[in-house]
Amino acid sequence: MLQQANCRYGPGGAYLYEWGLYPGNRVDILARNDRADWVYVHPWYFQGDCWVRTDLLEIIRGDIMSLQPFYGLLPFSELYKPPRTVNAVRAGDEVTVMWSSVWMTEDDYRGYLIEAWLCVDGQIAFTPVAIDGTVIILQDEAGCLQPSSARIYTAEKHGYTEWRLIAWPPHEGATVTATAAG
Repeated sequence: MLQQANCRYGPGGAYLYEWGLYPGNRVDILARNDRADWVYVHPWYFQGDCWVRTDLLEIIRGDIMSLQPFYGLLPFSELYKPPRTVNAVRAGDEVTVMWSSVWMTEDDYRGYLIEAWLCVDGQIAFTPVAIDGTVIILQDEAGCLQPSSARIYTAEKHGYTEWRLIAWPPHEGATVTATAAG
């Protein structure tokens, strides 16, 4: 480690903190996210694996890009439920997502996590977002071959609820193809 770092449950600052890593701590790098800006590591001094920003590591040997992209399971919590009501509306490239709040004790409350796959510069980009509230506006451009999508979790200090799919509004003029079973 080059400097103190938060090791998280997922590849991004939006995820809950799992461990603290300090200068001189050693880790084995197991995998990476698609952009290779976060890596999944096994700390030598802790039980369990976690995610850390790649730029906080001094790579001693090997090439990060030779590792397979990976996305693991989040720690599951049954203490609370996901939001019951989730809606999304589009105005051009802005998608406003709204949901019902989930009651949690003040000590457990960590807000919500949205994992979104958004169209950015013609490519789908995985975009995790932590939010302390019940409304967020996400930028989702037109022009991707794959459809955008998102899901929401309730976050509490022990982990995450099951996720709830967000019905993603398409861009105006987008076509939807379906096959009827029959």
